[in-house]
Amino acid sequence: MVTEKEKVLVICVHNSARSQMGEEYIRKYGGDIFDVESAGLEPGTLNPLVVEVLKEEGIDITGKKPQSAFDLYKAGNTYDYVITVCSKEAQERCPIYPGTKKRLHWPFSDPSSLEGTREEQLERTREIREEIKAAVIQFIKDSRK
Repeated sequence: MVTEKEKVLVICVHNSARSQMGEEYIRKYGGDIFDVESAGLEPGTLNPLVVEVLKEEGIDITGKKPQSAFDLYKAGNTYDYVITVCSKEAQERCPIYPGTKKRLHWPFSDPSSLEGTREEQLERTREIREEIKAAVIQFIKDSRK
């Protein structure tokens, strides 16, 4: 008997950093039980620091195009889980996706708001990546129970 995978949407404001990392880690660690994609309220462009820190993990999102949560909704897409990854400061702007069975909110800092030298921004982006990876691993562990 083949069990249908649960559908997950990881969403944030621009779909340029946090939601991309969340999507890729859910695919990497839970792709056998989840179909996953990511989107944003106002799709932007991929954050080059995020592209770089994901490459360090063997994940290449070079050239991936951020997508609109509204476009997914208009296309009739539905999800078992919607995981919002906006920061605590931007939570009020974090989109709500209608028709979701379970909504989770994981607040992470926005890599696009980081200041300092490129190396300092890169190091902080790695820290955010590790926070997202840990949340995803816990989510998948809990889902397998």
